Amino acid sequence: MNMNTPIMNPTTAVRADALATNKVLRNTYSLLSMTLLFSAVTAGVSMTLNLPHPGLLLTLAGYFGLLFAISKFRNSSVGLLLVFALTGFMGYTLGPILNAYLSLANGGQVVMTAMGGTGLIFMGLSGYALASRKDFSFMGGFLMVGILVAFFGGLAAVFLEVPTLSLAVSAMFVLLMAGLILYETSNIIHGGETNYIMATVSLYVSIFNLFTSLLHLLGFMGSEE
Repeated sequence: MNMNTPIMNPTTAVRADALATNKVLRNTYSLLSMTLLFSAVTAGVSMTLNLPHPGLLLTLAGYFGLLFAISKFRNSSVGLLLVFALTGFMGYTLGPILNAYLSLANGGQVVMTAMGGTGLIFMGLSGYALASRKDFSFMGGFLMVGILVAFFGGLAAVFLEVPTLSLAVSAMFVLLMAGLILYETSNIIHGGETNYIMATVSLYVSIFNLFTSLLHLLGFMGSEE
């Protein structure tokens, strides 16, 4: 070996990887906190002004359109602005849903229970993934297929007006979003996701779907009592 050839210290490389991972994790949770707060504010404004829900088609168009734009600009400051546009839009769509539940006799309890359950599930699963440092990348394929099945099942439930299918889809989404939280947190820890903007969006969508699915299930159980 040529003595003039520089040799990298393996421990230095490992240390650099750890620092990079910690930075992505820190930036992800910081941005996630800000987007959740912003989403709560837009939901509150939507509720106060009693704004109408934009409807399924406009909601899907806005969601997927903004998601595509975020993916395209993930490495620029424009991507950050688009993340707030997406989470603000989703907060606006949540406002009319919350108003509908709060109009029920036990609506306040249902909303608070769903919110508390979402927080506990997210913190518990994220904490487990961070503490155990287990690799949940094996769940990727299953989650992708499951989410597609649940999404089209949800569309079928809406257009065919089948309440039992709608409940089954909500139950599926609770399990799938729990899995997605484990998967995405593990992905960040193990270097599979190095872009904090995309990591934030994935976790935000998991939390949003988890909350709305719990809201649906708890609302149904409350109405049956």
